Amino acid sequence: MERASHIVRLKLIAFLLTWEARSVAPMIYTKWHSPAEDVRGTSLDSNGAMRQPLPMITVIPAIDLKDGKCVRLRQGRMDDSTVYSEDPVEMAKYWVTQGAHYLHVVDLDGAVQGHPVHTDIIERIAASIPIKLEVGGGLRTDDDIKTILDRGVSRAIVGTRAFAEPSALKLMVRKFGGRLAVGIDARDGMVQIRGWVETTTMRAIEFAALVDKMRVKTMIYTDTATDGMMRGTNTAAVAEICKKVRCDVIASGGISSVEDIKALRGLEQPNLIGAIVGKALYEGKAKLRELIAATE
Repeated sequence: MERASHIVRLKLIAFLLTWEARSVAPMIYTKWHSPAEDVRGTSLDSNGAMRQPLPMITVIPAIDLKDGKCVRLRQGRMDDSTVYSEDPVEMAKYWVTQGAHYLHVVDLDGAVQGHPVHTDIIERIAASIPIKLEVGGGLRTDDDIKTILDRGVSRAIVGTRAFAEPSALKLMVRKFGGRLAVGIDARDGMVQIRGWVETTTMRAIEFAALVDKMRVKTMIYTDTATDGMMRGTNTAAVAEICKKVRCDVIASGGISSVEDIKALRGLEQPNLIGAIVGKALYEGKAKLRELIAATE
């Protein structure tokens, strides 16, 4: 009888341990699961094993500001720009009607001059649309960042300052948290700063690793050689960056078709959360709704 009772107790302990493990597992998954790691797209491979889910990517229309107008540059050259709208606010509203959930705004004049130039226009954009926007260009001080965030911007992007003052970046992350993003612009794998005017001797992949160590939440990687060319994006460079860092990555430069969006998803990088599209939308080569549909 005693032996039977002992066996029952062992079985009960085994059951409780199993139940506890099953209960804790979802908690662990919930705690560490990234929003980017969506379960949609999950399937089985030829061996019956579960494939990794394809990343969910947000398609983000770009609005570049120069002389108060909405423009696009060709490979980042300020002397090679095309004006697409005299009214950036109306342009922002239009992208909302086309299904945009996020906007990417760059103060081009600010990037070159080293201080924000179009803050008032950006504030008007933020006040006129129901979606979030991220803004970069000329944000070289903490006050610049605070001012732009106070004007209704969800995320401020720093590039030149992050590169020039890595020690300050750590303090900025502590101060602004997830509302701070770092933009890494690169040509032929080398970091570019000051509005793409200056090419440094540091490899983008090395800078990305440094930024990631600072616990930056979001990184925006732009391949400047493909930007504005509408010939496809540098998927190899995007994949390399994603594999090197733990933070979220948004790809930019050359993204101009449904095939480009599918190629980015096909990289199967769970931290690749966004794709910025500019000239292809303005030239009518791609339609925003179709690009968004390609992410589903």
